[in-house]
Amino acid sequence: MPTYEGSFDARHLRVAVIAARFNETISKRLLDGALDCLIRHGIPPEEVWVAWVPGAFELPSAAKRVASSGEFDAVVCLGVVIKGATPHFDYVAGHAAHGIGQAALDTGVPIAFGVLTTETAAQAEERAGGKMGNKGFEAAAAAIEMANLFASLPKPQTNL
Repeated sequence: MPTYEGSFDARHLRVAVIAARFNETISKRLLDGALDCLIRHGIPPEEVWVAWVPGAFELPSAAKRVASSGEFDAVVCLGVVIKGATPHFDYVAGHAAHGIGQAALDTGVPIAFGVLTTETAAQAEERAGGKMGNKGFEAAAAAIEMANLFASLPKPQTNL
């Protein structure tokens, strides 16, 4: 029985990282974690591309645009949405999650979801290099693994 599994060897990959500027202090820490992961796993720095968007709401359209280019093996989306007293959180977080997932399905390119959706800024900080680790690092690791898995899986048929 064939078994497929992605590796964490990024030496041959080209990855785009898209980061949301809203809550930029925390987003930068997520970006630092993602870049650390990519470099540690062997990706040459010149094969990592970074783009900034205004906020998490804009991540899906940028991810789809970049993934559709055919220039990248994977995309990592990073952002921070902190719950406030209004339903704005629900709209932004929901749109980001759904849109990023849809972009991955539409393009066939792995797009990792590294968007923090927390109740408080303290929780976000804990997940951006604090006691809960760095979710940017984790999202980049998922992107590497999925890019390698996709490379080993049977190719989709284009004339269905």
